[in-house]
Amino acid sequence: MKRTVLLVEDEADTRELLARALEREGFACVTSETPHGALELARGASFIDVVVTDMAMGGDDRAGLRLLPALRAAGVHAPVVVITAFADVEKVKMALNDGASYFLEKPFRAPELVEAIERACQPRGAAAHAAAEVLAHAKLTDKERAIARLLLQGLSSAEIAALEDNSEKTIRQHLTRIYAKCGIGNRAELFSKIYVR
Repeated sequence: MKRTVLLVEDEADTRELLARALEREGFACVTSETPHGALELARGASFIDVVVTDMAMGGDDRAGLRLLPALRAAGVHAPVVVITAFADVEKVKMALNDGASYFLEKPFRAPELVEAIERACQPRGAAAHAAAEVLAHAKLTDKERAIARLLLQGLSSAEIAALEDNSEKTIRQHLTRIYAKCGIGNRAELFSKIYVR
């Protein structure tokens, strides 16, 4: 299965060149020239495996840095590769604190970007990203996804029922469908599928 890269770069020539190079390497690539456009794409995509963003865009030398927490708030927990021509210590620290996985300084060649993406994806990112990947591929409904997330937080069926304003029986029916869609039989197998890589 192809990994999907969200590429955020405001320079059109660079964006097109990098997107073509990534597609030649077997990635699916969605692109945006602005952080706002990237957020819209991220919300509309079924799943983003990795984000590659320029640090400075549109005259704002921290646009890419501000994108990181916005992506997390939108539920995108993919590893992030930050590309920049101006990597000062303060900005690097900010990006790492906001979840950047890898830095790549300009100028670089396409194979170096591919290597950075592979490295960023190697440990499969945070647990939230691993959970999002499993749930995205299972094609759960919004309700099922919400229940699955509560389940993964360790809540019981009764606790989930109270939070979701449903009966416990209804929650158990949702759980049965979630397990079936994920190709598993119970809660323990769901945890194993997500956390044991």
